[in-house]
Amino acid sequence: MTPETYLQRVRALLPALRERAAQAEQLRRLPDETFADFQEAGLFRCLQPKRYGGYELDPGTLYQAVMDIGTVCGSSAWILGVIGVHNWHLGLFAPEAQDDVWGKDTSIQLSTSLAPTGAVERANGGFRLRGRWPFSSGCDFCHWAVLGGVVPPLSPDAPPDVRTFLVPRSDYVIDDTWYAVGLCGTGSKDLVVDAAFVPEYRTHSYRDAFYLTNPGAVVNDAPLYRLPFGLVFPACIGSPAIGVALGAVAAFREQTTTRISPRDQSRVAEDPFAQLALAEAAAEVSAARDRLLGNFAEAMRLVRDGSEIPLAQRARYRWDTAKATDRAVRAVDRLFEASGGRGVYLNNPLQRAWRDVHAIRAHAGNNLERAAAVFGRSEFGLPPVDLRF
Repeated sequence: MTPETYLQRVRALLPALRERAAQAEQLRRLPDETFADFQEAGLFRCLQPKRYGGYELDPGTLYQAVMDIGTVCGSSAWILGVIGVHNWHLGLFAPEAQDDVWGKDTSIQLSTSLAPTGAVERANGGFRLRGRWPFSSGCDFCHWAVLGGVVPPLSPDAPPDVRTFLVPRSDYVIDDTWYAVGLCGTGSKDLVVDAAFVPEYRTHSYRDAFYLTNPGAVVNDAPLYRLPFGLVFPACIGSPAIGVALGAVAAFREQTTTRISPRDQSRVAEDPFAQLALAEAAAEVSAARDRLLGNFAEAMRLVRDGSEIPLAQRARYRWDTAKATDRAVRAVDRLFEASGGRGVYLNNPLQRAWRDVHAIRAHAGNNLERAAAVFGRSEFGLPPVDLRF
């Protein structure tokens, strides 16, 4: 599989995804046909280890695909991004955990809910989980979930042990809570766990992710799996915003080209304020796209050369990803405000872009202030207080 062939498969699906965008909103999850198309085209395999039938392409290829799909359906882009990156994340787990999921069927997918909202207890040989984990996008189509949690410290002065826990579908139930204003088709429902046991090998520590001592490295030694977690994972929720904004730019340009002002029957395309709105939005979203893809290209060159990515550079990558979402929001806001009254109609893709991009910005991983603190502390020579970058 080459990046070009992969992206050709993605782009061949765009007309169908555009047609199904409204249906996805009505279902509050992706249509079965869309998920089946993604599976048949192998789109989730982009970052999956080759030993399980994956392609091990660069993350920039996946996130270019996400942006392309985001131009026609933000929810579909979101699902490709988050589920696609989970197959990279599982490659960091111990080999036994990877075999548990893919040993018999390499097309099995995982959803996540990484906020540590449930309870974790130590148990003999592992941990016991109980509680509720919200926002598990695409969970209806997945057979495993990766849940975030904090392990109780063994001593009062021990550092926090924040991990992710791999749980099979038989150990949780899905509670349909997803009635949302944006990203309506992502099916980001709650997962409820009642005293599920998770063996030690089915956990992954953020400390291992930070120090690049991931247990999966013993079998997955490609440069792709030497990238920092904080570079690869957050982009799965930043790239959909860029795609949505690119779609909004295209929709605004198309609509405004033929739009006539009801006040004086002039062409709105001749209005310098409409021209400014388009120019500013296009600049914002282009900068966001180029920076994100450029960072991945740079990072892959370093790891392929066997070089270590400095912490200061990792902090900058984290900031750039969050800032990309902020730029996308500003671009869509500007276009929506300039679109006139027809922008609020439900059959206008601009209003869905506006709702979707704000839903993306609301995700904790796109918190601009926290990402700025990671970057700012690094620039001032202060030690990191958050290992997730």
